[in-house]
Parts: sequence; C-alpha cells; structure tokens
Amino acid sequence: MASTSSPDKIEEVRREIDQLYGQTFNSDRFMDEMTRVLHGKMLKYNWVGFYMLEPGTKPPVLVLGHFQGAMTPHTRIPLHEGICGAAASSGKTVVVDDVHSDPRYLACSIETKSEIVVPVFVRGEVVGELDIDSHFPAAFGGQDRDFVEHCARLVGKKLEQAQA
Repeated sequence: MASTSSPDKIEEVRREIDQLYGQTFNSDRFMDEMTRVLHGKMLKYNWVGFYMLEPGTKPPVLVLGHFQGAMTPHTRIPLHEGICGAAASSGKTVVVDDVHSDPRYLACSIETKSEIVVPVFVRGEVVGELDIDSHFPAAFGGQDRDFVEHCARLVGKKLEQAQA
C-alpha cells in the first residue's frame, strides 16, 4: 500500500502555493519559495528541487536550481540520464515507488526510497523539472502526482510571464 500524503494536507498546501503564485512576480523567487513550502509542509517530501535545462548546451544538460534538503552530488545531469533525464527527455511525469529497483536512478542518498519528477513546460517545450525525493517507499500517489504537476504548471506559467 502506498504511503501517500493526506488529501487535506495536499489541499492546504495547494492553496498556499496558489496564493504564493499570485503574490510572487519573479519566477526565480517563486521557485525558491515553492521548494521551501513543499519541503517544509509536506512530511514525505524530503528533498525538493528544480533542475533547469541550461540554454545552449550540447548535449543538453539539466542544472540544479533552487532546492531544499540535503546537498546532492548531482548538480548537472545530462538530459538522457537518470530519472530526471527520463522525465525531461520524455516530457512525461515519472513516479518511482522504489528507486533501488529502477536502473535509471542516480543515487543521491541512501535514505531516498521513492521519487517523482515532473517536467516544467514553457510554451509547449520542456525547460526543466520539479524533482521530489522521499525517504518513504511509494510516497507519491495519484493526488500527490496531480498536486506536483499543478505546481510544475504554475512554474511554467510564471516563466512564460517573465519572457513576455
């Protein structure tokens, strides 16, 4: 059985993220504040961070941006490596209930048991992703997935506004 977040907690934090979206005009600050809220308020979100595609790099590379949690050795990830690379290159959310059984997993912490990675889109193109690790197996159920995808969409909208 999945040890997912409670629907009430997700709804409470979703409202806080939505409020933050309306009050924050800078995309960089929004991502920073979002990582703080998700890490601080969601018990099973033990590492929360953004990886953004570095413009102009060949081959494409994801670069660690704002994050909350332990330091990671993976500050630069080639686009087609790891679970992060899989999400960014496919443009699809990747949920892994047991990272140690997934050969794509780039080990960061022995405490990490499960992971969700959601692409961030700007005008239909992947520009980065929201990556969340948990110390709990199967921590990300359907409601978590919908919630994290919502957060990634808001970041995409904020980035689009910044480019307008």
